[in-house]
Amino acid sequence: MSQASGSHDAFYAHYQSLQLKRHPHGVLEVVMNGAGANRSDLATANARMHFELAEIWRDIDRDPDTRVAIIRGEGKGFSAGGDLQLVEDMANDFDVRARVWREARDLVYNVINCSKPVVSAMHGPAVGAGLVAGLLADISIATKSARIIDGHTRLGVAAGDHAAIVWPLLCGMAKAKYYLMLCEPVSGEEAERIGLVSLAVDEDELLPKAFEVARKLAEGSQTAIRWTKYALNNWLRSAGPAFDTSLALEFMGFAGPDVREGISSLRERRAPSFGAPDPWAGRPHEAGGETPENGRS
Repeated sequence: MSQASGSHDAFYAHYQSLQLKRHPHGVLEVVMNGAGANRSDLATANARMHFELAEIWRDIDRDPDTRVAIIRGEGKGFSAGGDLQLVEDMANDFDVRARVWREARDLVYNVINCSKPVVSAMHGPAVGAGLVAGLLADISIATKSARIIDGHTRLGVAAGDHAAIVWPLLCGMAKAKYYLMLCEPVSGEEAERIGLVSLAVDEDELLPKAFEVARKLAEGSQTAIRWTKYALNNWLRSAGPAFDTSLALEFMGFAGPDVREGISSLRERRAPSFGAPDPWAGRPHEAGGETPENGRS
């Protein structure tokens, strides 16, 4: 029998946007709730959910009763993009931008450094902060019809979050550039083919397969499995400088003009029209002038 967290579970009593359910064998189910009263909605990363998605992995790491975590979405899909009000607040308020930058950094590193294995079960749209956990999970499972989308450049900011740290490693640089620069959706079936996810399954097989994998991990040697995860994730830790740079560039973009057009176009359900001047235009070496590289800066 599973049991939802609440006042009876001190580890997770303070979570509001994430629903926690304990299952046999030390499996903890983390459910990103749909927005609002209608639970068929997609889980949107508002300020509270963004904070909780960053913090939950620390608590899972410390939880003596959890061996494996499963993260999934509720209703129509795995996760929606960031809440537009939060995005607008980031564009307008330096303090909000700094806080969310820290949470975005922590989300990536906390998933990587969580000693317990993580299984993701993705269906429907998989976008935004939820996708970070979905693709950084140790075993990522998607339905064949799932739609994985990194929407940063569509919003007018650099692809930060998890993109630079894991996409090139999973599917190669050519595919990573294609999907990240163009914001093209990747189906679950295609994601499995190119190595972006571990498995792609039919819709009705998603949760049974996720729990099957989680149970096998929970019943295996915990030291062997956790130490294997730690060793393999050194590949991701070695990409830390690339990730830190991408995150800095993303958040610099939140202070620029393009993100405002991105927000407006999403609210108005139209294609964006990015007309801001190129900040690199007119650099001396591009105009044939002298550069620092030739010693005459």
